[in-house]
Amino acid sequence: MSRADFVFSRLQYDSGDWDLVDPRMPANLVDSLVAYTTIKVDPREAVVALGSPALFEAPFVYLSGRKLVQFGARERANFEAYVRRGGFVFVDDCNHDIDGLFAKSFEAQMAVCFGPAALRKIPNSHPLYRACFRFDGPPTTSFELNGWGDDLVHDYLKAVEIDGRIRVLYSNKDYGCEWDYDFRNKRFLAEDNTKFGVNIVAYALGL
Repeated sequence: MSRADFVFSRLQYDSGDWDLVDPRMPANLVDSLVAYTTIKVDPREAVVALGSPALFEAPFVYLSGRKLVQFGARERANFEAYVRRGGFVFVDDCNHDIDGLFAKSFEAQMAVCFGPAALRKIPNSHPLYRACFRFDGPPTTSFELNGWGDDLVHDYLKAVEIDGRIRVLYSNKDYGCEWDYDFRNKRFLAEDNTKFGVNIVAYALGL
């Protein structure tokens, strides 16, 4: 692994479409970390297999998709051990819904790993929302407002917390697709919408 403080590590799992979503988002988020923080970052995205021992070398991993999330026995054991040992998983549903296949299957996996009540809404006063930039809660994405015409705006995120710290942060807001553009296009935005991603990384690293 890199000697950098942060490597964007995408989680490879055997089911679903983990490799077919938001390919430009990692570089965009890394650009923001360079611009707004002093975190030493590796510019290259890493892919880490959930069933591999290499998972335990990555302090931050990203899991996303649109389809089924069904962990095999080794994947499930590694996921649970990784989280309980202090790893951080940012999970983003590219369907931005609460009753689609990704949402239902991922939440079912969390119930198996940590119990049916482990994945809970976090309050909008949570330290996550002031880890670097200040937010009143999770920023709304354009996909929620007009992406699929469902008029569904989520005013909360969910998390699995271990010993008072978020270890699995779960979003139905489709941040991955919201941030999936060439980093040079930020100059056309009135406000850089990846700042919340900076908060997530800063919180994950305990900064």
